[in-house]
Amino acid sequence: MTGAVEQDVGDLATPTPAGRKISWLWVWLGCALSVGMVSAIVLQLGGGATSEVLMTIGRLPPLVWPAVLLLYLVQPLFDFAVFRRLWNMPPAGLEALLRKNVINEVLLGYSGEAYLYVWARRATSVAAAPFTAIKDVNIVSALLGNLLTLVLAAVSATQLRNLDFVQRMGPALWSGLVPLAISLGVLAFGRRVFSLRWAQLSYVGMVCGLRLAVWVGLNVLIWRTALPEVPIGLWIVLLAIRCLISRIPLISNKDLVFGNLMLLLLGAHSSVAVLLAALALVTLAMHLAVIVGLGAIDLVRGPWRTSDSRGRTLPEAGGVHD
Repeated sequence: MTGAVEQDVGDLATPTPAGRKISWLWVWLGCALSVGMVSAIVLQLGGGATSEVLMTIGRLPPLVWPAVLLLYLVQPLFDFAVFRRLWNMPPAGLEALLRKNVINEVLLGYSGEAYLYVWARRATSVAAAPFTAIKDVNIVSALLGNLLTLVLAAVSATQLRNLDFVQRMGPALWSGLVPLAISLGVLAFGRRVFSLRWAQLSYVGMVCGLRLAVWVGLNVLIWRTALPEVPIGLWIVLLAIRCLISRIPLISNKDLVFGNLMLLLLGAHSSVAVLLAALALVTLAMHLAVIVGLGAIDLVRGPWRTSDSRGRTLPEAGGVHD
């Protein structure tokens, strides 16, 4: 049974053409929402400040660009490390994880997990295992994310109060208490909630913890390299705000939300706010590049049929069927 599952996983790189069309329709709708958020940033900045954002992008130190690219790839790469262990995911699965990341960012949170579930169901032909793994991985990731948020918020409590952050974000922050309460429930009823073995959960926790550490390190590296004159204490406060925003359920494009909020808190002419708005636009451009790039790959390989290592012909761009 296990051998058959691993064989099916290796046979699949992408979902069916019909599934791709539906997924990417929603992605493009999400991009339209993102354009609206970019427009909000431009309106807040004004003409002169908008050109300042573009100049900031052009003046970013060379070291920033590979760090930005690596930061963008942190989520799919660490996801791959997890699902390679749980599902024996082939390298081609990185494409599905890139799509999942884009869908999560430009649409509602966790919508990418629904896409990954459909992909995994077609890849493995197993009804329960994909859902079990995706559920447990997301719970562990959320628990560690909540822990990081609480630590950063506690460290930055005084500065957050000085920025009137709680007053400005009050209603939204209250909604962020929902995932925190769920985390406490998971800790209390862990054995009933989790389905993976403890050895697997320990591995997932280690990978997710390392991912968060890399994410924090890369963010601080990028910000400090771009604006070395800004004290590191301020960057820690901004990390806390970014984590708090990520805890708010049912919002998309958290980087753009973060950039808009910083413009409100720090002012349109703050070098820090302008930098964060610039990085948010760079991230959005990378999302669009992934959408266009993967779509182009699908168009190129769509008419062709490929063979696996045993010489069998696979369905066009759709992998095996259930």
